[in-house]
Amino acid sequence: MPAMSKVLIVGCGGREHALAWAIKNSTRVGSIFVAPGNAGTDKLKKCTNISLNISDHEELIRWCKEEEIDLVVVGPEVPLAEGLSDVLMQAGIPCFGPSAKAAMLESSKSFAKSFMERHGIPTARWRSFTDCDEAVAHICSAPYEALVVKASGLAAGKGVIVARTKDEACGAVREILQKRVFGKAGETVVIEELLEGEEVSCLAFSDSRSICMMPPAQDHKRLLDANLGPNTGGMGAYCPCSLVSDAELKRIARDVMQKTVDGMRSEGAPYVGVLYAGLMLTADGAKVLEFNCRFGDPETQVILPLLKNDLYMTLRACVAQKLPSALPVWDHTLSAVGVVVVVNGYPGSYKKGIPITDLPATASNTCIFHAGTSLVDGCLVTSGGRVLAVVTTSTSLSSASKTANWMAGEVKFQGAFFRRDISAKALQRSATGSKMSYKSCGVDIGAGDALVEGIKPLSLATARAGCVGSIGGFAGLFDLAAAGYSDALLVSGTDGVGTKLKVAQDCGIHTSVGIDLVAMCVNDVLASAAEPLFFLDYFACGALDGSVTLEVISGVTRGCQLAGCALLGGETAEMPGMYRAGEYDLAGFAVGAVERRQNFPQIADISEGDVVIGVASSGLHSNGFSMVRTIVEMSHLSYSDASPFGTSCTLGDDLLTPTKIYSKSLLPVLRSGRVRAYAHITGGGLLGNIPRILPQGFAVLLNASLWQIPPVFAWLQHIGEVGEEEMLKTFNLGVGVVLISSALHADSVFAHLAQQGEAAWRIGTVVLQQGDAGSVVQVANLGESLRKSLQLCDVASLNGGPRAKSQQRPRTKVGVLISGTGTNLQALIDHTQAPSNNSAAAISLVISNVESAPGLDRAKKAGISTLVISHKGFKSRLEFDVAVDRALRAAGVELVCLAGFMRILTGDFVRKWHGHLINVHPSLLPSFKGMNAHQLALDAGVRLTGCSVHFVEEEVDAGAIIVQEAVPILHGDDVEKLSERVKTAEHVAFPRALELVASRRAVLHDDGKIHWSNS
Repeated sequence: MPAMSKVLIVGCGGREHALAWAIKNSTRVGSIFVAPGNAGTDKLKKCTNISLNISDHEELIRWCKEEEIDLVVVGPEVPLAEGLSDVLMQAGIPCFGPSAKAAMLESSKSFAKSFMERHGIPTARWRSFTDCDEAVAHICSAPYEALVVKASGLAAGKGVIVARTKDEACGAVREILQKRVFGKAGETVVIEELLEGEEVSCLAFSDSRSICMMPPAQDHKRLLDANLGPNTGGMGAYCPCSLVSDAELKRIARDVMQKTVDGMRSEGAPYVGVLYAGLMLTADGAKVLEFNCRFGDPETQVILPLLKNDLYMTLRACVAQKLPSALPVWDHTLSAVGVVVVVNGYPGSYKKGIPITDLPATASNTCIFHAGTSLVDGCLVTSGGRVLAVVTTSTSLSSASKTANWMAGEVKFQGAFFRRDISAKALQRSATGSKMSYKSCGVDIGAGDALVEGIKPLSLATARAGCVGSIGGFAGLFDLAAAGYSDALLVSGTDGVGTKLKVAQDCGIHTSVGIDLVAMCVNDVLASAAEPLFFLDYFACGALDGSVTLEVISGVTRGCQLAGCALLGGETAEMPGMYRAGEYDLAGFAVGAVERRQNFPQIADISEGDVVIGVASSGLHSNGFSMVRTIVEMSHLSYSDASPFGTSCTLGDDLLTPTKIYSKSLLPVLRSGRVRAYAHITGGGLLGNIPRILPQGFAVLLNASLWQIPPVFAWLQHIGEVGEEEMLKTFNLGVGVVLISSALHADSVFAHLAQQGEAAWRIGTVVLQQGDAGSVVQVANLGESLRKSLQLCDVASLNGGPRAKSQQRPRTKVGVLISGTGTNLQALIDHTQAPSNNSAAAISLVISNVESAPGLDRAKKAGISTLVISHKGFKSRLEFDVAVDRALRAAGVELVCLAGFMRILTGDFVRKWHGHLINVHPSLLPSFKGMNAHQLALDAGVRLTGCSVHFVEEEVDAGAIIVQEAVPILHGDDVEKLSERVKTAEHVAFPRALELVASRRAVLHDDGKIHWSNS
């Protein structure tokens, strides 16, 4: 028979009592020590309270080894944040609880929010601050209800203020940052968007790879009934919470818990222990409010009574990274309700040592878990604000609730207080049958019906001959005879708008994409000389925003009017969880008609010498926007900046110019017999669409000097350094439609187009294809035409901005901090000292903490002053940083670059140089932060990495990104090979970023975001 195990539980609250209560049931456990424990754990079978200084890690390790402890279970968060798990595991003592690095999910709310952002874990919008005025300004100006104020550090569960007004939120910030009500925990505040919905607690066991969910619970944070009063550590809970369905729990496990565990492992912090997510169930799905790195309190007290098997074996399996070998089993027939009894004055100041004169008797389905209790001369007295929790299990939630409330009332001490509505909302939902509704799941049928009523008048405005009835039915009806057709062929087309939608959503401009949607479909059916008769739209989103949807549909109706077709119907799909807030997608369906006798296109009649006619586009139309958006990012312009294309609009307005609709202007000439074929220049550009209308063996020769290429295409080609062939197969280059006509009829076609107000050009000729491999579309003079068009662009937007202004202002003095070879320093020197670059930056000082750093020689050869400040000569990091700061300021340095500087700068230094301190990191942030970025990228199996130049913030690698350069990961790459290619990218990115910051074209604002300027 194996020896009985010994367990040490660290903590003194109700959670620790519940853990000891559950672990004692293990047949493998002989002794349980609780440090320091409470009056409840003192009376448990197998349990002994002991006095240990948990902060004295050496003493704790010695004691554990002397007592031959088999497992340490850490209850509270503070010891975990202080590294208790790390030192125990390093000493060979198994410990259930995450490392200090992994525990940062709880110990630093700003870290947790950044982590969630990096790994795509749903959470509220947020910002962190150390400056009170900046935080207050953000609350007043944020584009969301910034009413949740959190102390970033550990505040015993009380560091969260959910304000009702902006004034109240600002007051909370002042209490935390100025009055320091939470001490060191409040050195940084996190300000979050106020989310609407029900709050639930989801906990999972983790062995660093696998997770196993516990039943969801619902905590009650507010002191008073009806969720009134101040926040507390928890006034009670019930489990399971019916708000979280099995399907939703699986989604949370996949999208929150597993992502978190995988993300921590990828960042070098394997997560072993309990991961606790406080979640808000919003219309857009579950979003994380906060993470805790341990069992919840009071959730643990209502979860563990539902456990059917051995908790100790599950904890040991987690530590051994073998969780699947000892999965917990839960009793799904039971509900548990726990009511916490507190002392008068809690959560403020309160008396201790109050005698507890009576406790109710317990039965097999009831427990009393002590928290703030102790024994003084054999008498039970209070020692904390939350004194104890009474917990009842039952097959009926109502029964469990009644019994728990009755038992709480039987707890007798002066000033005893408890909430009487724990689980009341769940009972109400059950009683009214409203436990679940389609609306509670995120689909609002009423809002959809209201939207249909709003669309009806828009639809009626598009009515034409042939329409039967109105929208709102199951199907739309159309009478071909009433539309004037006797022997018609129906022609259909379907399309979307692509990622142009992302630009529209970023700009908040939604009407134009509705026009685009119609245009992309009706321009296609014109290829058969079909008149567009009616149109159907499909609008999909995560949560319906009636005003945005109406704006889109109003654009659809405008497009239908321009095309001469009716909006006959559509579908609005509200799909929670499929799209992020503010996102939507569109699809359109056009149906046209052409008489059977109409012979179009006449592709077989196309012959050598036919004329290729280009009809002008309105701009980009709706193709190539994945490339467009990437190039805009490269340009460092924002959509709200002035357009560089010589118009009076913003960049966003110009890019969103609607696709031209050609139905009314081109249909007559297509049916006249004077045009042999029509090509809509859509996805695939000129190279991809013209061949679709040519008979085999024919090609076209185009001359780009014969038509006007709008400046937008020249700008995109220049900024993105896009090859000519890529431009031809991605964009329309100013030609929205290509017509092919005989030389005999070409002049009359041009006359018709001019009469219709369409700009058109004779852009080429049909020729015989030269061999089977010959190009079907050949374009001459494209480069020269693009260069001429580029002259119409704003010079300030080219090559990252003007040089003239850089000449007018003094060059920015730059200091570079190095520790090693200085290859990035050399790239900066080469850039700033090359006369042809006319750089806005001048490196005036290079500082190294290593006397033998080769980079110092590079600086000396370039005539740059150098200074060695060895960190070894200072007692603390702060003293070292002060010396560096003084040297930089003495040299008049205005901007600091970290180029392989192997020292972690203090928060004080970073704050002093905030907005004037940049660094290069060898990954595409926010992925693979910290050390070993190349190894992390290789381990993750990604195919693309690179480098990022960013402003430095107090959190490592978390500042706003200035420039990124991508580097592919090749088969056979190792860290050394990948590192060399990324270094090459750094030598390009770092000088470019330096130039942007030195010329003040990239300025970091107080909100942590970069303001981009053309000057």
